[in-house]
Amino acid sequence: MNAATRGPVLVVGTGLLGTSVGLRLTALGVDVRLQDPSRTAVALARDVGAGRPTAPDDDEPALVVVAAPPDVTADAVAAQLGAHPHAVVTDVASVKGHVLAQLEAAGADLSRYVGSHPMAGRERSGPSAAVPDLFLGRPWVIAPSPVTTFDAQLAVRELAVDLGSVPVVMAADAHDAAVAAVSHVPQVVASLVAARLVALSDDALGLAGQGLRDVTRIAASDPGLWTSILAANSAAVAPVLAALRDDLDGVLAALAVADEATGPESVRTGTLLSIADLVARGNDGVARIPGKHGGAQRQYAEVTVLVPDEPGELAHLLQDVGDVGVNLEDLRIEHAAGRPVGLAAISVLPSSVEHLEAELSERGWRVVR
Repeated sequence: MNAATRGPVLVVGTGLLGTSVGLRLTALGVDVRLQDPSRTAVALARDVGAGRPTAPDDDEPALVVVAAPPDVTADAVAAQLGAHPHAVVTDVASVKGHVLAQLEAAGADLSRYVGSHPMAGRERSGPSAAVPDLFLGRPWVIAPSPVTTFDAQLAVRELAVDLGSVPVVMAADAHDAAVAAVSHVPQVVASLVAARLVALSDDALGLAGQGLRDVTRIAASDPGLWTSILAANSAAVAPVLAALRDDLDGVLAALAVADEATGPESVRTGTLLSIADLVARGNDGVARIPGKHGGAQRQYAEVTVLVPDEPGELAHLLQDVGDVGVNLEDLRIEHAAGRPVGLAAISVLPSSVEHLEAELSERGWRVVR
């Protein structure tokens, strides 16, 4: 397989993102060099196959990928622009405006700088968590400076495509406002909800269902990294959190009235309607999230099947779904508390539900209706 990315490529920062970049490029035959303040991190990245450590006699890189936390990204980018005066330098930090402003203030050569941000990650961090397909099918935001050359922007676009991503060009400030709403604030909310679980009894936590797991999944993220991200993007995150706080204050006020045994019936009715309106606006928001393959969301129906918690059972179920000619649109697994079974919620087109339920029942599966 040929890569459009021209090497050598220097990856500065061998955490999850940097090592994943190196793994994929190395697999494509690109010469990748690795650099990190931690010699252990570089050694781990080397050992998993992401490239080799830099050496004093290395020739100049054509492309430098800075994969550092947002609070030190600008300094790292400026250092690389100065150390390699002919290289294109990009970074993969999740905040772009903050980095660009610092580089402008430092008088860095922005003609060779291209801010970028792959919308990919995992709850785990470090080079041992890296995978070559981390970016596959994910948007990769390209946020050039006002003076970035066409060739520099093209080099980063080719990098994104080689890594399997879908390039999306955005201005740095527009990117930061977007990720504040779709990534950074959800992280804060998930962490706040998860923090409420610390004081719960084991009996209470035993009642947890898939909804709680869905809401709190990203709360397992790295505290240090997210402190850096939120601090760097505070200007975009704060207004969204403030609006969320106002909505929450409205819910608290409504609940205070709704819980009162006395008072005009019209007041309690209006209160309940305001709560219903909030939930309905949430429905509207969910409906705007892009659906399968990035298009508009379609309405799917779910067929729920009881699956024994044994090796190969889920694969057996999915094989049967394919054998009866039904396309699986999405799949969600719920765990039955205290029982060695799971519930597989299979999303299909509504017209396929009756046929699929009948065929699966015929094959011995227990369909939950």
